[in-house]
Amino acid sequence: MGKKKRKVRVAHELPRRRKKLISEALKAHQTEDRPEWDRSSKWGELRFFRKRIKPGQIRTVHLPLLDVNLGEKWPIPVTVIHGARPGPCITVLGGIHGDELTGPSACTHLLSNAFTDPGKPLDPATLAGTLRIVPVVNLPGYRAKTRYFPDGRDLNRQFPGNPSGSTTRRVAAQVWRHLVEDSDGIVDLHAAAKGRINMPQVRVNLSHTTSYMLAKAFGVEIIIDSMPPKGTLRYAANQEDIPVITYEGGGADFLGDQSVRVAVYGVMNLLRTLKMAPGAPQRPKFRIMASGSTWLRASEGGLLDMFVSAGSVMREGEVVATISDPATPGMTVDIVAPEDGLVLGSATNPFTAPGMPVGHFLPISKHFDLLSEQIDESGHFIVNGSREQQIWREEHEINEISVEGDWVHGDIDNDWMESQIAPGPEGEEEA
Repeated sequence: MGKKKRKVRVAHELPRRRKKLISEALKAHQTEDRPEWDRSSKWGELRFFRKRIKPGQIRTVHLPLLDVNLGEKWPIPVTVIHGARPGPCITVLGGIHGDELTGPSACTHLLSNAFTDPGKPLDPATLAGTLRIVPVVNLPGYRAKTRYFPDGRDLNRQFPGNPSGSTTRRVAAQVWRHLVEDSDGIVDLHAAAKGRINMPQVRVNLSHTTSYMLAKAFGVEIIIDSMPPKGTLRYAANQEDIPVITYEGGGADFLGDQSVRVAVYGVMNLLRTLKMAPGAPQRPKFRIMASGSTWLRASEGGLLDMFVSAGSVMREGEVVATISDPATPGMTVDIVAPEDGLVLGSATNPFTAPGMPVGHFLPISKHFDLLSEQIDESGHFIVNGSREQQIWREEHEINEISVEGDWVHGDIDNDWMESQIAPGPEGEEEA
C-alpha cells in the first residue's frame, strides 16, 4: 500500500498589516462572562416599544420610524421572539434599501409557521435568548420601489442618526435607539444595487473580533474583509463594539431563490452556533477571506452581452462578456477573465460605456482546485446552504483561504456606485 497522503492546510495570505491587526484583535478578545445568559439565571419578560413580551412568547410590535403627531409615522412591524431560556439578543434587518428584496423575503420565510410553530426551529418555547426580525426597515422606499427615503437620502449613510436632523437621520436615530444599541449581534440583509447582481457573500471587518465570529457562524464560503463607509449601520455599530455582518445576495428589484435560501440558512446557522436554536450548525468545506478584488471594465461602448452571471467560476482567458454596437455591425470586443477566479457580481444593464464596470472578479488561481469541487453543471459555484445538504464539519477541518488585495478608495463598491448612482442631495457618494 502506498503512503497515505498528508492533508495540506492552506496558508493564511492576508496582507501583513491586516493579518497583524486581526491577530492582535483575536488575542486581545476575551469571551465575555455574561451571567445573565446562564440557563439557571432569572429570565423574565422584556419591553419593546412600551409592549411587554413574556418568555416563550412571540409578538409583533409596530415601531414608528418617525416620532410625530401629524403626518405619516411609517410604522414597521418588528417581530420579537422572546425565548423561554436566557441568551443573547440578535436582530435581523431586511430592506434598509427599499428596492432590495432578498432581506424582506428571507425574513418573511423565517417568520412563517414552518419556523415558528411548536416544535419548529424558532419555537419560542425552545429558543434561548431573544430574536428580533424586521423584514422591511425602509418602509416608504419599499412602497415606492426605490433605494432611498422620500428626502432622497440613503438610510445606510445616516447612522447613528440625529433625532433633530433630516428626515432620514431622524429615522436612523429611531432605528438605532430601538433596534441597534441593545443588540448583542446584528445581521443586515442586502442585495446589490440597481444594474448588477451579487452572489451570496458576507461582508465584515475581520479585525472586529465579535463580528468576525458572527461571519464564520453564518456558514458561507465567501467572506469579504472590509472597513465599511462612514454612516453605514455596520460602521456605526462597530464603533460602539456591536457585532454586525452584512449579507449580500441577489439584486435590486429582483428576487432570487438561491440568495433567499442562503440568507435563511445563514441566519439559522448563526442561531445554532450561538446555541439559541436547537440543532448542530453546518460549516463549509473552506472559507475564502478576501481583502481585495478587481473590477472588469468595458473598454468600448455599446451593448453588453454577459456570457456569465454572478457565481460563475472562470478560467484565465475565458470570455466574460462581449460588447457590440448596432451602429457598427460585425465588430465586437471581448472582456475576458484576467486569471482563474470567481465572479462575485455581474452587470444586468445591457447598455455600457468605456470604463464602466461589468463584473466584480475575485482572482483565486492558487486555490482553484478547492473551487472546482463545488461547481454545478452550468459552471456556477455551489454556495453552502443553497441546497438541502446536511454537512457537519469541525472548525479545525475547514480550510481558510485568504486573498490579498486592496479596495479602491477603501470601499468595495466605490467604483461601481460612482458610475451607477448620482450623488445625494448633500453631494455624498452613496453605496
